[in-house]
Amino acid sequence: MILSSASALGGALTAAAAVAYALPAAAATRLSEATAQRALVAAWLLHAATLVWGLVGQAPRFGFAPALSITAWLVLTVYAVEKQVFPQLHARWTLAGLGALAVLLAYVYPGTPLHVSASPWLPLHLALGVASYGLFAAAVVHAWLLQRTERTMRNATEPQAGLPLLTLERLTFRFAAAGFVLLTATLLAGIFFSEVLYGRAWRWDHKTVFSLLSWIVFAWLLLGRLRFGWRGRKAVNVIYVGSVLLLLAYVGSRFVLEVILRRPA
Repeated sequence: MILSSASALGGALTAAAAVAYALPAAAATRLSEATAQRALVAAWLLHAATLVWGLVGQAPRFGFAPALSITAWLVLTVYAVEKQVFPQLHARWTLAGLGALAVLLAYVYPGTPLHVSASPWLPLHLALGVASYGLFAAAVVHAWLLQRTERTMRNATEPQAGLPLLTLERLTFRFAAAGFVLLTATLLAGIFFSEVLYGRAWRWDHKTVFSLLSWIVFAWLLLGRLRFGWRGRKAVNVIYVGSVLLLLAYVGSRFVLEVILRRPA
């Protein structure tokens, strides 16, 4: 979220978090379950520390990479909670690798400073948007697990591994529905309170267009699920399409501004 590449402490926290994530990701088959779990918990705490340090130790910044970093941390938080309820859930190594990549990317591209004249409501608006990113990312992870489980069953390999298909499907749609609610709130706040939040009237731009397209795709998905019982590969593909559109909305537009065009938003 709000990180500074100029901070030595921030750099140390980032390096420690990346190493802690990389350890269970790279040595998945050589670590005991307990050791891997401790490494992932340490990485999660260090990742949180980098985000907190950015909030209290440096001038507030935000951009595409910090948004991805918070999204990764939220997905890992969801995974940690779910792991207590469903011990057979298997996604640790993949999430650890993504966590390491996310913290390093946010250190290299810490984003642009937030304007001091910005509305005090702006952090809440950003929090809603990033939270929706996190929930949709969790839906994507569960959709991927759903596809992997279906493939495993078709190939008759490890039939007892992982969560049951119906449980994964139910979790996938719950996360998608929760993300849709937060995305709706984010869009409504941007449309009706744009002048309060940003000091300018609401306008059509790439971020707005892709956000609305993503909202339409997820609304279509949830309606299809409710009215026609959509499930399986068709539903998963719609989740992927909606998530890509949402990723392009903020992360994609800010990536172009910050990395390709090298100018503030």
